[in-house]
Amino acid sequence: MLAHAQGGLHNASRIAASLELSAQTVGRYTDMMVDLLLVRRLQPYLANIGKRLVKSPKLYIRDSGLQHTLLNLRDREALLGHPAVGGSWEGFVIETLLRVAPASTVAGFYRTSAGAEIDLVLELPGGERWAIEIKRSASTRPSRGFHSACADLHPARSWLVHSATDRFPLGGGVEAVGLHELASILAAI
Repeated sequence: MLAHAQGGLHNASRIAASLELSAQTVGRYTDMMVDLLLVRRLQPYLANIGKRLVKSPKLYIRDSGLQHTLLNLRDREALLGHPAVGGSWEGFVIETLLRVAPASTVAGFYRTSAGAEIDLVLELPGGERWAIEIKRSASTRPSRGFHSACADLHPARSWLVHSATDRFPLGGGVEAVGLHELASILAAI
């Protein structure tokens, strides 16, 4: 079930009802998978900005190969035709960036009840904040919600990670960049 809901807000009660288990049992199993480094629990980035913020964590299966196996996706074509392709890319990007981020980096996501959202917020050592939007398409623009969220948090850098390798400005202080290049920039800090 977690493989199908990759990158979604964790709702133990909904999963419990589907599996006919208690929410506490689902919580214990989820905690165990987090402890075993199979699942990443990405906490919401809670800023004191006077808006209603989402407080549920997002869950990601950390190994995209494991997620694809759980979904019975045997090849690239099967993945590209599956609804989980966007969540799979998002999880892969998050794991890649967090693997190279400085040790004391704080990671989270930002979402208001009104729909403003940042897929990944990184607070780097020294307090510099980065906002990262993750899009699988190579020719995409950040959403209005991303711009609204950036206006709330005032990040030092705003990025849109896409599946191509080109780097170019998108306006509004947002820069499109490929995953490999952003990982290299982050690793150099």
